[in-house]
Amino acid sequence: MAQSLELLLIQFLMPDNDARRQAEEQIRRLARDPQVVPALVHHLRTAKTPNVRQLAAVLLRKKITSHWPKLPPHAKASLKQALIDSITIDHSHLVRRASANVVSIIAKYAVPAGEWPELLPFIFQCSQSPQEDHREVALILFSSLTETIGTTFQSHLNDLQPILLKCLQDEASSRVRIAALKAVGSFIEYVNDGGDVVKMFREFVPSILNVSRLCLANGEEDVASIAFEIFDELIESPAPLLGDSVRSIVQFSLEVCSNQELEINIRQQAIQIISWLVKFKASFLKKHKLVIPILQVMCPLLTETADEDGDSDLAADRSAAEVIDTMAINLPRHVFPPVLEFASVSFRHINPKYREAAVTSLGVVSEGCCEHLKDKLEDCLKVVLEALKDQEQMVRGAASFALGQFAEHLQPEILSHYESVLPCILNALEDPSDEVKEKSYYALAAFCEDMGEDILPYLDPLMCRLVMSLQGSPRNLQETCMSAIGSVAAAAEQAFMPYAEKVLEMMKGFMVLTNDEDLCARARATEVVGIVAMAVGRARMETILPPFIEAAISGFVLDYSELREYTHGFFSNVAEILDDSFAQYLPHVVPLAFSSCNLDDGSAVDIDDADSVDNGFSGVSSDDDVNDEPRVRNISVRTGVLDEKAAATQAIGFFALHTKMQKSPHPPQDKTMVVATLAEVAQGMGAPISAYVDKIMPLVLKELASSEATNRRNAAFCVGEICKNGGAAALKYYGDILHGLHRLFADSEPDDAVRDNAAGAIARMIMVQPQSIPLNQVLPVFIKALPLKEDHEESMVVYSCVCNLLLSSHPQILPLVPDVINAFAQVVVSPNESDEVKTVVAKAVSHLISVYGQQMQPILSALPPAHANALASFANRR
Repeated sequence: MAQSLELLLIQFLMPDNDARRQAEEQIRRLARDPQVVPALVHHLRTAKTPNVRQLAAVLLRKKITSHWPKLPPHAKASLKQALIDSITIDHSHLVRRASANVVSIIAKYAVPAGEWPELLPFIFQCSQSPQEDHREVALILFSSLTETIGTTFQSHLNDLQPILLKCLQDEASSRVRIAALKAVGSFIEYVNDGGDVVKMFREFVPSILNVSRLCLANGEEDVASIAFEIFDELIESPAPLLGDSVRSIVQFSLEVCSNQELEINIRQQAIQIISWLVKFKASFLKKHKLVIPILQVMCPLLTETADEDGDSDLAADRSAAEVIDTMAINLPRHVFPPVLEFASVSFRHINPKYREAAVTSLGVVSEGCCEHLKDKLEDCLKVVLEALKDQEQMVRGAASFALGQFAEHLQPEILSHYESVLPCILNALEDPSDEVKEKSYYALAAFCEDMGEDILPYLDPLMCRLVMSLQGSPRNLQETCMSAIGSVAAAAEQAFMPYAEKVLEMMKGFMVLTNDEDLCARARATEVVGIVAMAVGRARMETILPPFIEAAISGFVLDYSELREYTHGFFSNVAEILDDSFAQYLPHVVPLAFSSCNLDDGSAVDIDDADSVDNGFSGVSSDDDVNDEPRVRNISVRTGVLDEKAAATQAIGFFALHTKMQKSPHPPQDKTMVVATLAEVAQGMGAPISAYVDKIMPLVLKELASSEATNRRNAAFCVGEICKNGGAAALKYYGDILHGLHRLFADSEPDDAVRDNAAGAIARMIMVQPQSIPLNQVLPVFIKALPLKEDHEESMVVYSCVCNLLLSSHPQILPLVPDVINAFAQVVVSPNESDEVKTVVAKAVSHLISVYGQQMQPILSALPPAHANALASFANRR
């Protein structure tokens, strides 16, 4: 095989694509034979060209997982020696790195089995070698081995730390410094909360900062980039790895992000570190008085002008705005004064970028600092409205953005200023800049939505301007204009009647568009029709709705999630105004809603093979190696699908609430979807669900007796939420509910999750209406079902209910204390229960011990020792 394989490896490296494909196919066939391993070892040792040796190592890495157990001892020994020789002797950096990757795979199996005792001593010896190549490859091995045998290094960390520190400061080799940084980063996930280990990693930080500053001075920004990746890991680690070094990390990050001579990528990383610190270590920033120093850099960064040819997502001003926004949300009291001071000083600056930054800063803090901004609203509003008239477009655009943020986040206080705000917005709608117009429509939409009758004096000029804009604007402006029309209609309600016909006729034109670039406008138009229908009511809309409903249904054949999302919202609105008359559309719209609910909202995962040679070796697959462990490169969740599902869920709830949907024949999977949706609606609506209890309850009670476990489970959860939020309207059904739930506690119920949800329903009923439940009959059955077996989302409500009864010394629970204690003991030892739940349980146990003292000892003594100790441990934490 060795000779034929050599030819194939050489052939694969040829530029001829046909020759490469033929070689790839034959390599794949030969690689299924375990004898490929010694053949590849031979070429790793003897091939004359580095590319062939590297290719041999890459193939070994791909195939060794499946072949290692089949190799005889002498072949394993030969392979291990060949790899050691390659790592220490081969002159090619790429070959040494590829060989190191093979070592990490073999070590996963060989080290735990005691088959490679000399590996770790070899690596430690290499790491202290006078040869640069040896030091580097030792560090590469440390990094790669953490992926396969990371826990093995736990006992060697004390020996490893001084080596890593020394290599971090290696003045002779930037390659060694880079490898040392990567090695430090790779060990972070194996750090626990032990004091020695935490101290060890804190000692790395100064060295990382020193080497990073040195490398930045030498133009080696890629090394500093690795340092920021390490800081990223340190910040997110559950162990307290930063300590007082947080100040030096912030200082270094601020130096980098404010240095305009550096590449934007490295500056962006520095800004991101600040952002992570704000999110995960806000208390650190307060403790070390770093909020003001950060803002003193971030606010001026808002004045930076982005490179027109660059990526706008990497622009320093945009990133700084995101950091300030995050700081405002996490540290509002500390952020607002310095931001207000910056805005006050900058909004009259001769440089328009500073005037723009002034109003931008007020806009970005308006969500997090809303309460503080409300106290200074008049002064801040004066700044923004004055900027809305600035001679520079960039300033006017920032002002319209800030005004929209104010309108969105400073309700209802902002509405009292409508007499000064609305005329300014109307004026801005005439701006020569489309960007300013677009942001002004956004501001108008956010401002008008909650105005109510205060909008009436402005209704005519607003609608005249909006209708005119809708007729003659570019598509992106039309979309934001439609949002503004929707907000005006929602505020005006019946007063919108004179404008409804014109608006609906215009929306009809948008609702038949099918080109991809027009679908966002179609979605907005669909939304507007639903809002107008709600505003003017059933009497005006019922006869003219059919063509709009038909257009909305036809939009589902178009592959555009946002359109489907807005269409579900439209159907919700129409169902609400038509009530039972909407039933005629159910056969058409219910399947569409279910199709959206059933969409896959999982992750889009890209798999990237970490090993490929420069000629594109990634074409040689390892699809016959079922044990290969690919590396996940990127995970992205399609949020559009999530929004579409949420809108569909709400729509189904409205269909059930406003029509006799529950009396229509549907397959079991559709019925359980309806019931689950109704439960979410009840949970989200709260007390207003009481108006719909009589419509919902017949379906839900019926599903408690369904032959499908999922239906019974969702029905149990649903009745619990209805009883929790339905008030007096639900009381008359308590007898029927208890009868239906009782069957779910019987031994004949095969599904643990059903029983858990039934327990959750009982708990909710007890907590809101204990006097309406025969506790002497219900509690023994309820307690017998504990602990919960499968659906631990019900844990908090169930155990809180029991604990409340214990803490109030309810007479019906006291005879059941032995059974309760037994259940609680199982809760505190369960890995499936949260510490929060265990703490609630422990509080009740502590109460029982303090009140009943000696009477509790026999009950606790009857527990298995491990359970008793765990329960005592949690109880003593209090």
